[in-house]
Amino acid sequence: MKQPGNESVDIVLKKLDEQYQKYKFMELNLAQKKRRLKSQIPEIRQTLHILKYMQKKKETTKPLETRFLLADNLYCKASVLPTDKVCLWLGANVMLEYDIDEARALLEKNHCTATSNLESLEEDLDFLRDQFTTTEVNMARVYNWDVKRRNRDEPTKAKV
Repeated sequence: MKQPGNESVDIVLKKLDEQYQKYKFMELNLAQKKRRLKSQIPEIRQTLHILKYMQKKKETTKPLETRFLLADNLYCKASVLPTDKVCLWLGANVMLEYDIDEARALLEKNHCTATSNLESLEEDLDFLRDQFTTTEVNMARVYNWDVKRRNRDEPTKAKV
């Protein structure tokens, strides 16, 4: 309250509330990123598993029997000849062809990056939770300080 620019309790509480709202906004964005990463990591793992299987089967001459997703809940049977090339969706309607080894290396790198990003997001969310608590406590302290100040000033006004 003694800092310059803090003329009244309302100004200080308004600043603390703005800070609190910014933290809430940051938490919302980080939570969205966390949900996206939590869904991406299993997809990457599954694709890596499929690539390992394809790598084993590329030595054989027998075609691989599989089903692939055409639309929601609609699958189609397919026979895939042994190959050393795969196509990966990179996002934004972009698909690239890779050798199986290159695709596996790329996906392992992406999995590692996604996992480390998820851990970093967890740390950031923990930090934000601490900031919420600190800001809430500061708001309560300023409010209580103001109540005590008013109660202390009130008896002097009653005497006058």
